[in-house]
Amino acid sequence: MDFKFVKYEVRKQVGILTLNRPDVLNSITREMQTEIRAVLQQIADTRDCRVLVITGAGRGFSAGADLSKIDMTPDDGLMERIDPGKLLSEAYNPTVRMLQGLRVPTIAAVNGVAAGAGASLALQCDIIVADTKASFIQSFNKIGMIPDAGATWTLVNKIGYARAMGLCMTGKRLDAATAKQWGLVWDVSDNCLDDAITLAGQLAQMPSDALVTLRQIMSLACQQDLESQLEVETQHQSRLGKSPDFVEAVNAFMEKRPAVFKE
Repeated sequence: MDFKFVKYEVRKQVGILTLNRPDVLNSITREMQTEIRAVLQQIADTRDCRVLVITGAGRGFSAGADLSKIDMTPDDGLMERIDPGKLLSEAYNPTVRMLQGLRVPTIAAVNGVAAGAGASLALQCDIIVADTKASFIQSFNKIGMIPDAGATWTLVNKIGYARAMGLCMTGKRLDAATAKQWGLVWDVSDNCLDDAITLAGQLAQMPSDALVTLRQIMSLACQQDLESQLEVETQHQSRLGKSPDFVEAVNAFMEKRPAVFKE
C-alpha cells in the first residue's frame, strides 16, 4: 500500500512503521491516524509480520497532534468543529484499540521527543526502546487540556499515580535515563531503532499468541485482586496449552532442538 504520512516495510517478519512528517516533527493529523490504522489492519489480515516496530522519521518520534490543522475560523460552527472529543472518538481512540488488540507484539523506537499524542502513541506499545537523547513530554496542560489517547491509563499503570500526576500537571520533560529508571521504558540506546529491530527479531521467533496474551492479562493486573488474576491466568494457560505452539515447544524441548513457532 502507498502512504503519504507514514512508511511501512517488513524485514524478516519485523514490520517497521515510520511516522513520516519529519518537517513538522511527525506531528499527528487525522489523515496520519487513518494511515496508521491501515497498516495495523494489514498486519491483522496477513501473516508476514510477527512483531511491529513504530518509530519516527528524522530527529524525533512525534511532537503530538498538529494543532495547525484545526480550523479556528470564528463562526457559528467553531465550537462543534474543534471539539476534541469527536476527534478522539473518530481518529485517536480507534488506533489505541487496534494497537491493544493487535495480534503481534509492538515496540516503540523513540528516536527523539515524544510529546502529547506522540507520547501517548509510544506508551501504547508493549515495549519502549528510547534514544539516549529522547524525551517524553505531557504538554496538554499548556493548551488547557488533559492527556488523552490512553495516556492517563498507561502512565498510572506503568509509573504510578504520583509520578503520573507530576508529569501531567507540570508538563515537565522526562529524559530517557529517568524514564528507564522509573520503568516507563525498557532500554535506552544510542541506536534505538537498530536495537528495537534486533529485539523485534528475537520476539519474532517466539510464540506471538502467548506474547499478546501476556499483554492482555498484564493490563488487568492493576485492576483486580490476586484471586481474579489467578483465574484469568488459568483460563488463558488452558487455551494456550491447546495451541500448536505449545505442542511444538514441548516437542522441541524433548528433542533438544530450537522450536519453530507459527501461530
